[in-house]
Amino acid sequence: MEFVLKELIDQVMTARAAQRPVYIRGGGTKDFYGEFESLKNATNHSTLDMSAYHGVVNYQPSELVVTVRAGTLLSDVERALDERHQMLAFEPPRFGHASTIGGCVAAGLSGPRRMAAGSLRDFILGAKLLDSSGSVLDFGGEVMKNVAGYDVSRLLAGSMGIFGALVEISIKVAPKPFAEATRVLDVDEPGALALFDRWRAQPVPISATAWLGQPDAGGGRLWVRLSGSRPAVDAGARVVGGQALDPDQAYGFWTGMRDQTHPFFQARPLWRLGLPPHAAAVGLGQTLIEWNGGQRWLAGAPDTEQVRARAAGLGGHATLFRSQPACAGAPMFHPLGEGLMGISRRLKHALDPIGIFNPKRLFSEF
Repeated sequence: MEFVLKELIDQVMTARAAQRPVYIRGGGTKDFYGEFESLKNATNHSTLDMSAYHGVVNYQPSELVVTVRAGTLLSDVERALDERHQMLAFEPPRFGHASTIGGCVAAGLSGPRRMAAGSLRDFILGAKLLDSSGSVLDFGGEVMKNVAGYDVSRLLAGSMGIFGALVEISIKVAPKPFAEATRVLDVDEPGALALFDRWRAQPVPISATAWLGQPDAGGGRLWVRLSGSRPAVDAGARVVGGQALDPDQAYGFWTGMRDQTHPFFQARPLWRLGLPPHAAAVGLGQTLIEWNGGQRWLAGAPDTEQVRARAAGLGGHATLFRSQPACAGAPMFHPLGEGLMGISRRLKHALDPIGIFNPKRLFSEF
């Protein structure tokens, strides 16, 4: 693998000398994500393919940490963890069999269990970054106490590769729950939001929620997953109520939520709204609510300004997760304020001063 890393370094140095943009790519499953239309259509850029730089570097099940190279398939990481009854607690979306761990971290996306376990960023302990000078920078470590000063390794989560190429990541893992059960309730949107408020104040072992509007029925349906010890799950099921869902059906449903293969996610445009969990209903179209109200998906609302104004009014932000021609020209990510944009510019200049890595992928401004 040292030879592969050297080749990656040589490619970066060649691109730097020619002042060509570098498009970082793993499995290509997230090519839809980010502000990079101009780069896709360009002919004068280099593609830094990370898929050949793969493999588990270190896995210590007793320490709940795994260190892997960025090109390692997400499925391979999960298979190794599953053998020791462990998991990636943030349940990163698997947009295809070619999805890599480096791409997951760079995108910064978390799945249904994020509401209970925390976001992907919370599990990043350390990272190695290939910068534009051809150096491999080492941030963090493999234990929490190694993280001192600026936590750059977590900063890289969700950065979309604009600071450099992730080459190695250390991730905190978690034991799988002893038991799980899914309950299904028929309830409208205000009723579901009220239930989320009530459950947040109770010791109920809820690991995922998903409410989906049912326009034909005039209401909606709520799926609630409980995880933990068997007594805790049984007690939680009595609190939540509803009907029990067959385990195989539950597995299929939550997999569809995690990997976004559920039919709802085929809508275009598809908006992802991050809101305070107690926020009121968005009211702009068919809605899917996750994370006890903290994440709202909105289907088929082409008015970009209206959606973003509504999200901001509710105290959150809106991402144009999957676009369509009617939204052409609209930025994917919610515009940052002047202060945050200034910080982002300074970080970009510090880590990639010549600006070759994934230009315009995260911000259309640079």
